[in-house]
Amino acid sequence: MRPRTIDELVGQQQLRATGSPLRRLIEGDQSMSLLLWGPPGTGKTTIAAIVSQQTSRRFVEVSAVSAGVKEVRAAIDGARAELVRTGEETVLFVDEVHRFSKAQQDALLPGVENRWVTLIAATTENPFFSVISPLLSRSLLLRLQSLTDDDVAEVIDQALVDERGLSGSTELDEDARDHLVRLAGGDARRALTYLEAAAGAAVSSGRESIDLVTAETAVDQAAVRYDRQGDQHYDVISAFIKSIRGSDPDAALHYLARMIEAGEDPRFIARRLVVHASEDIGLADPTALQAAVAAAQAVQLIGMPEARINLAQATIHLAIAPKSNAVIVAIDGALSDVRAGKIGQVPSHLRDAHYGGAKDLGHGKGYRYPHDEAFGVVEQQYLPDVLADASYYSPTSLGSEAGVKERWERVRRIVRGKA
Repeated sequence: MRPRTIDELVGQQQLRATGSPLRRLIEGDQSMSLLLWGPPGTGKTTIAAIVSQQTSRRFVEVSAVSAGVKEVRAAIDGARAELVRTGEETVLFVDEVHRFSKAQQDALLPGVENRWVTLIAATTENPFFSVISPLLSRSLLLRLQSLTDDDVAEVIDQALVDERGLSGSTELDEDARDHLVRLAGGDARRALTYLEAAAGAAVSSGRESIDLVTAETAVDQAAVRYDRQGDQHYDVISAFIKSIRGSDPDAALHYLARMIEAGEDPRFIARRLVVHASEDIGLADPTALQAAVAAAQAVQLIGMPEARINLAQATIHLAIAPKSNAVIVAIDGALSDVRAGKIGQVPSHLRDAHYGGAKDLGHGKGYRYPHDEAFGVVEQQYLPDVLADASYYSPTSLGSEAGVKERWERVRRIVRGKA
């Protein structure tokens, strides 16, 4: 069911639009290397194949999982020889290029630099961190977005009737279709795998259509009423956060389980935990943010289903932690004043005095270095005059923030000259 032309490609409207770099590359038959960055199952390999087919180039695929420098150089040498012998150009597709070492990525540079190959490299990781700068600068970076549920549904509908798919031999009930779409999680390849398994199960049991029970059995998942694009998505995540805020780990785990079973993106759940750790806990438990960030990193490093354990641990940690919203109140208060125009000049004694002529302007004059004092705190104005008496952070007496409150009140009196 792999699309054969750019017009058959599902989703990625920004790449398929008239005049887009990808369409110009295909229709103009230009030699240009591409770096495709996006989640699994969004069409990276498909785009490489389309470029090869629609521009009549040879297609050579190298996997970063198994190939080394030797294989990369052999592929480029072969492409160069073919170009000299027949004039035929080669598309070299490197899947999971982020797994290549620097030396392996360096081996790609001669082929790209001399246009011996049209390199199309695919990655699920941020290329600005995982791809060497010389290769990045010589390639056109295209960002692929996760497929929507409508996109995945379109892929399934095409597979049901296409001669390369089920050729209309099997029908799919609406609730079973919704179930497969939900479990696919924006991954077209996963959706087709599930559909094929469900169709095989239906045929084995002598049915002409795939019902919800058959679909559930085929993919070994229970159908959970949960619309990732609709009200259930927002209602369940809202209940999840409010249960954590309300310090009920049992309720929070229930909603976490519903999201996991429904195929919710675990990165979305992790992001909400990171936000909640500062928004509703803050310095009442400084380790809450560490736990949430660690869970988010675990999701990226490990993936599901194992990362469910990390998400559960962070959820319980945040739910039983003492709560404080002092952090969000503080930053929102500061933002409110800035947006209202309460800016003011930076006090002259705080301004940068390291460049030539700064001291002549009075920059840094009168600044008191806190480390020269016994307790590392001095009476000194840090805020602009217009905000000299502003107070944004008001720590609570809950959890670890009680200690912060006691120290901040003492320090504030010294700094503001009210000791």
